[in-house]
Amino acid sequence: MQSFLGVRTALALVVAAIAAGAGLLLSGDVQASLVVLVCAVAAVLVAASGGDAAPAPPLPVAAPAPGEPAIADVIEAIAEPVLVIADNRVEAANHGARELLGRHVLGEDVRVAIRHPAAAERLMRSDDGAPGAPIHLVGLGTRDQRWEMRVRTLGDGRRVVHLIDRTGSYAAERMRVDFVANASHELRTPLASLLGYVETLREDAGDDPGTRARFLKIVFGEAQRMQRLIEDLISLSRIEAEKYRVPDKAVDLADLIDQVTVELSGSPRAADLVIQIADVPAVVGDPTQLSQLLHNVIGNAMKYGRDATPVTVTLQPEGEAMVRLSVADEGEGIPPQHIPRLTERFYRVDSGRSRSLGGTGLGLAIVKHIVERHRGRLDIASAVGKGTTVTILLPVQRLS
Repeated sequence: MQSFLGVRTALALVVAAIAAGAGLLLSGDVQASLVVLVCAVAAVLVAASGGDAAPAPPLPVAAPAPGEPAIADVIEAIAEPVLVIADNRVEAANHGARELLGRHVLGEDVRVAIRHPAAAERLMRSDDGAPGAPIHLVGLGTRDQRWEMRVRTLGDGRRVVHLIDRTGSYAAERMRVDFVANASHELRTPLASLLGYVETLREDAGDDPGTRARFLKIVFGEAQRMQRLIEDLISLSRIEAEKYRVPDKAVDLADLIDQVTVELSGSPRAADLVIQIADVPAVVGDPTQLSQLLHNVIGNAMKYGRDATPVTVTLQPEGEAMVRLSVADEGEGIPPQHIPRLTERFYRVDSGRSRSLGGTGLGLAIVKHIVERHRGRLDIASAVGKGTTVTILLPVQRLS
């Protein structure tokens, strides 16, 4: 429309010039012709001034008040993904949203930007401005991610979409559920065995001394298995409850290793222990928990190492701030795919062998939590057919 008015004005000026030229030819009066030309041009410009003037630019939607930041600047300060939707299109997206959904989402239809059927159904539904119940999205971003989507309508009709990452809380809840299920299973198995043998002893089998002695031995073994499991569960619960309390006692690890070695001297593989202790400073720790750590790590190496092969316990300094404790066996080793999960509760590489050797499936989980409470570091390295080495770094006591 604006270009049309401009062309019309130009044509009017041309006509005015022709009229002035015609008047000059007819009358020969130059001054009169100039006056006619000037008046005609002035009239054309006045008449066309409404059409040729550029229209005022439209005001932005919901323009911020003077001194107030734009909404794009506000949402940029939020770490979690946030989008602003206008007419079902993405008007603004902060850094978190662009990283999750892609930098191309600006201006896209929201159903294309957030490719999830549950999200599309919620966003295409009109509401009265109430936030409503959150929508849970599974698989947005990566397959294992869980997001919670909240939508709120603003006064001008635009909507704010807030995505909250719930992957961590979902994983924690899953771990809790798995832990309860595994603990129940581990307790139910020996309990069922106990009840079965006790019921058998109450019947005719209890009259035979040999059968009774054999059954009572099994009952006693299952009861001990339950006792070990319950003690480990209580110990793990106590360690987790204290994980934010940093130990403050000075512990001589060399003396503690000697004590644990004496306590393990009744083991069939006690003769295979090889102790190599260097001169190291005391560490900051909890003596009871560190003793439990040594029992678990050295005990595992003695259980899973091959008979008549050394179990080497080494203690040496690691720089000026740490002490390195390593326990190495020459067993069958662990396939690499299992190593990241060894410290999970009740995770076993070979469930049958672990149970037959008296393992509860909680030993390395307890070790992991003890090391974390002591602000140390745990590393497990293994080679199939060669053996496994568990390395623990603990901070030394600093002299004040």
